[in-house]
Amino acid sequence: MATKRSDPTQSPCKIGGMLELLTRPWTMHILWALSHNGPMRFGVLKGQIAGISARVLTERLRTLEGAGFVFRHYEQTIPPAVTYGITERMRDLEKVFVQLEGLARKWQGEGLSGAGNRATSARTSANA
Repeated sequence: MATKRSDPTQSPCKIGGMLELLTRPWTMHILWALSHNGPMRFGVLKGQIAGISARVLTERLRTLEGAGFVFRHYEQTIPPAVTYGITERMRDLEKVFVQLEGLARKWQGEGLSGAGNRATSARTSANA
């Protein structure tokens, strides 16, 4: 029997609920792609996120729409055209994304694995 996951936006700990929502697999990738590239149709968005399945993308988009981070615009055409984009609520988080991008660029210049190598070296030195 599958257990139903609680709504993270209803958590008594405000930051905990937000972190639970944002740290689900693929969620940050989706938000980054929409924030960085603007509104996109489902197939284009899926193409921007290597490795995500259509099922997971659909599930995450529904959750993000329900939490107010993403909008869904449906046009009744043949075939139907559905476009996803970020809301004003998500625009509040864009500053955080810009800061994360800055850190990623900085650390990439240092070699992202460098932090792990320094930690491993410190443990090795302490055990010697």
